[in-house]
Amino acid sequence: MRELPRGTVTFLFTDIEGSTRLLRELGDDGYADALAEHRAVLREAFVRHGGAEVDTQGDAFFVAFPTAPGALAAAREAQEKVGLPVRMGLHTGTPLLTDEGYAGADVHRAARIAAAGHGRQILVSAATAALLDSGELRDLGQHRLKDLSAPERIFQLGEQDFPQLKTLNRTNLPIPATPFLGREHEVGVVRDLLAREDARLLTLTGAGGSGKTRLALQAAGEAADAYPDGVWWVPLAPLSDPGDVGPAAARALGGGGSLPELINGRRLLLLLDNFEHVVEAAPEVSDLLAQCPLAGVLVTSRERLRVQGEHVFPVPVLERAEARRLFVARAQAAEPGFEPDEHLDELCARLDDLPLAIELAAARTSLLSTSQLLERLGSRLDLLRGGRDAELRQQTLRATIAWSYELLEPGERAFLTSLSVFRGGCTLQAAERVAEGELDLLQSLVDKSLVRRWESGRFAMLETIREFAAEQLEQAGATEFAGRRHATYFLEVAEDAGLCVEGLEAGKGESGFRLVLPERDNLRAAFDFFVGAGDIKAAARLGTSLEQYWVTNSPVEGTRLLRDLYERSAGLSPDLRVRVVRSLAGSVYIGGGFVEGRRLCEEALEIYRRLGDEWGVAHMLLRIGLDDARKGEAASARALLDESLALCDSPFNEAQVTLQLGVIAFHEDRHEEALELVDRAAHLARGIHFVWWEANALNNGAEIALGLGDVPGGRERASTGLALAQSIGDRQGTVYGLALLAWAAADAGNPERAGRLWGAVEAEAARGPIGQWESESADYAGRVMRVAGPEFERAAEAGRRLALEDAVAYALGP
Repeated sequence: MRELPRGTVTFLFTDIEGSTRLLRELGDDGYADALAEHRAVLREAFVRHGGAEVDTQGDAFFVAFPTAPGALAAAREAQEKVGLPVRMGLHTGTPLLTDEGYAGADVHRAARIAAAGHGRQILVSAATAALLDSGELRDLGQHRLKDLSAPERIFQLGEQDFPQLKTLNRTNLPIPATPFLGREHEVGVVRDLLAREDARLLTLTGAGGSGKTRLALQAAGEAADAYPDGVWWVPLAPLSDPGDVGPAAARALGGGGSLPELINGRRLLLLLDNFEHVVEAAPEVSDLLAQCPLAGVLVTSRERLRVQGEHVFPVPVLERAEARRLFVARAQAAEPGFEPDEHLDELCARLDDLPLAIELAAARTSLLSTSQLLERLGSRLDLLRGGRDAELRQQTLRATIAWSYELLEPGERAFLTSLSVFRGGCTLQAAERVAEGELDLLQSLVDKSLVRRWESGRFAMLETIREFAAEQLEQAGATEFAGRRHATYFLEVAEDAGLCVEGLEAGKGESGFRLVLPERDNLRAAFDFFVGAGDIKAAARLGTSLEQYWVTNSPVEGTRLLRDLYERSAGLSPDLRVRVVRSLAGSVYIGGGFVEGRRLCEEALEIYRRLGDEWGVAHMLLRIGLDDARKGEAASARALLDESLALCDSPFNEAQVTLQLGVIAFHEDRHEEALELVDRAAHLARGIHFVWWEANALNNGAEIALGLGDVPGGRERASTGLALAQSIGDRQGTVYGLALLAWAAADAGNPERAGRLWGAVEAEAARGPIGQWESESADYAGRVMRVAGPEFERAAEAGRRLALEDAVAYALGP
């Protein structure tokens, strides 16, 4: 074997696509001859361009080149001469070179890129593309590879068309902070179980910290090809009520309504993560699978669900070699000079080869040697066995966490336990305010791997550690106090966001969404605390402060929470009660409950009249006028809108009235006037940062412009409106924007673009009701389907496989 290049290296991975089929077609002798010729051709090209063969297995090659141009030249030459359908992938990095060969993430990245391609296709990573002549490469865009690493921009050599890359397109699987190491056998077992027709419910069981979630994520990513409608992660740790499992899964799918209706006949996989504390919801999972015969469910839990059809895979501890590898990788991240020694095997054994225990201990190597770790660790593990959980590994993990906890200074302990009240992480400001900690304390907890810092800058604990910390908080008798501090803080966050109608009029809308969207789990926890404590006034203040959030992001959840407040609102002051009624009206109405929404608007109007609140009266007249316009009662609508504007001529009210007058003018065939009105409404909304209404107006303007034959004008308005809707998480506005751009593409004579966008709209609509879209979708379909044909249908099928954010990126691209 030639000497392997060092430093910056370009890897080339190859294999034959469909080799099993070729073996059947050619027979043993014919395939052996073809394979020998294939190897000779590839090796000749590799040697000619300076490649060093690292490994060969079956029909696959792993070759290293000192330069990227040399690697690409070898791949091109080999591809031109070989007669079999070979796929190739190139990636450049600076791997670690050991006595056994290359190691590190770059090797895995190169292999994943090759595996994403098709026979006769050459794929190139962004790192390699940067070293090549870009004129030879075709940009295939961002793709998530099946190792769940950060998205990779992938390029293709040549302009030939191939099927869609075998990457993770329809998924919300999170990107782990560290590479997945080992567990090849377990990943294979779980992947094979998922492929079985009789194993549609698979539960991974094991102690907290045994690596269930990482194993499930990896296996789900690798099994994604079998689920054309996506693989969807549902984190259950923030939940406290088993009744919230279904709504949480519906949110992960991006829809409203019941979970069986959302899934229906789609072939997808749900990963329900951390199920043990909501195990009473297990029968709901069984019922879901009975109603949705093409869906699969993968569960992580400390205990089995014990329902019919369940298959269980107990997640074992790591093999000793894997435990060593994990410890060394994490220790070298904490202390780059760390080298394994003779104590490491015993240390892993004392840690029971548990992934979380190993990570916690490895983080200490910046201060302690392995022998010192053993000295400090052993007695504590033995001393703290026999907790309330009878499972040995759970006891061991509890002891390991307790050991890390005991090593903390008193101030660090108090801070860690106080942080346990957060759900879904927190900002630095929230940690300092709620948990009363200082920056140095937080940094210390991050350094000790008890708290993690996400790429977004937020901080969070592993759920197992959070549960342990919460127990300590409860034992100290401080749970209620800390919970109220947390709830009070997030009530302030909600009120500062200004996503109620009054806040929107004050121009807080744009910044408000940036505050609220990352804190959804904390805000739900705060709401639950106030309701559980009987503080309905605080719950009402919080719930109504999120009025616009419910409308744009989660009308089903908003309706449920606000209806509960509505039923308890008798003791509230009239000015707060009317906000509850008004907020509930908005969530109900945007979800398609027009009759109930109208009744609630009229109830709010009467309360505002009794209060003598002209602003409130004007706003409810506006809403009722909008409903009259929806029903085609133009005269009544116009009268109500005029009365509203006479009472309150603020830009907020004027923007809404102007848009509705434009819509009425459009329906009365005064199209030029209508376009002027809706454009003015968008301008007014923009001036006060009323993002939702601006997007609304732009979508209406796009529809009118397209109706007038102004394709560029329609496209420009729809693109701007789509970007705004996406920025605030407005699902309905996003779907309208995609549909309008599909219409524009059809009018421009581009069936491929129209089809892909329309396919994405169909996929999103299949996830559940989208408010008023259902009543208008047929009109849009008629506009788009005028260019239907083979090209349109192929593109639509590709669009149906796009995640919503990917569809938006495509729509806003060239």
